[in-house]
Amino acid sequence: MIIDLAYRGVLRPVLFRTYGGDPERIHDKTLAALARIGRSRPALTALAILCARHRTPTSVAGIEFPGRIGLAAGMDKDGLGIRTWGSLGFGFIELGTVTAQPQPGNDKPRLFRLTESRAIINRLGFNNLGAPALADRLAATGISRGNLAVGIPLGISIGKTKDVPLDQAAEDYLASLRCLARYADYLAINVSSPNTPGLRSLQDAGILADLVSALVNEAWRLAAGRPPVPIFVKVAPDLTEAALEEALRVCTDAGAEGLIATNTTLARDGIPADQPLAAEAGGLSGAPLTARARQVVRFLADRTTLPIIGVGGLMSRDDGQAMLDAGASLLQIYTGYVYAGPSLVNDLNHLKPDRAPTCLKNRASEASTSPSGELC
Repeated sequence: MIIDLAYRGVLRPVLFRTYGGDPERIHDKTLAALARIGRSRPALTALAILCARHRTPTSVAGIEFPGRIGLAAGMDKDGLGIRTWGSLGFGFIELGTVTAQPQPGNDKPRLFRLTESRAIINRLGFNNLGAPALADRLAATGISRGNLAVGIPLGISIGKTKDVPLDQAAEDYLASLRCLARYADYLAINVSSPNTPGLRSLQDAGILADLVSALVNEAWRLAAGRPPVPIFVKVAPDLTEAALEEALRVCTDAGAEGLIATNTTLARDGIPADQPLAAEAGGLSGAPLTARARQVVRFLADRTTLPIIGVGGLMSRDDGQAMLDAGASLLQIYTGYVYAGPSLVNDLNHLKPDRAPTCLKNRASEASTSPSGELC
């Protein structure tokens, strides 16, 4: 309660007004502050006492997670705050999305807060320092796969460099995998961002099959007899039922070990209070995505035993419980954290993950249910 009042009543209003209200500058300055906190052991200890007391450990894809609630990709692309996120209550974080080559991303402004709708539109375009720079940072921090050097597992999301032609995408992803596999507890394959031209075409069944197979095979080669780094594939919320089923089939056949559902959406449903900003290009996240992300997770969970990381519109404890009930094994937040702060992580850490969905007595018998309609 104290954390919630402090963030919503004091810190968030100040943050939202600083730097002329520019969300990207505020984001960058906040990351810099988290990096400074990460260099202070007393500060990390104090934060952990306040924020990280109620995590529930779980094992997914062979990875031991101290908590089910993770930070989604996009918040800390280059790993600036890696020492701090665990003390804020997260059970894991996903860095990136990073690309094989450094790139500045799209032109500014490219990040917009839709406060009345509790949403964000971004068209950042994979702005990052590149996979080699992230590898250097992780090595300097003493991180290697499985060693929990910062207390929590690290996933790394990799994407295609914008200037690389689509027919060379596989080699571009492979370059990032080779650079980062030794540091990542899992790798997320981002083929679903709407902000890199043509990227979502990589979700087409034939192309996706070749890409995931190439990455899984390379992960096995690099592992040299050890279990390889698990590969998760992140899908868009805008895929049709047929496309979701095809993507699921491809990921299963190619050896992916999990799915992440979902990325941001190109739809603009649910934001009538912010119509002027609705016209901005980019991916929409936050409360307007809550129902659709949950529907996609349930649709996939009804059809696979692969673990699913549920992400999209998790703005409250009830949203998180509904996502777990839909079949997610782990949860990630981004926009909800912007609006609610550390108290949201604390609320989600109190969830009862083993509670059976009250609306699904037999998942198999309802496998044909459309994701366009709720089952509950």
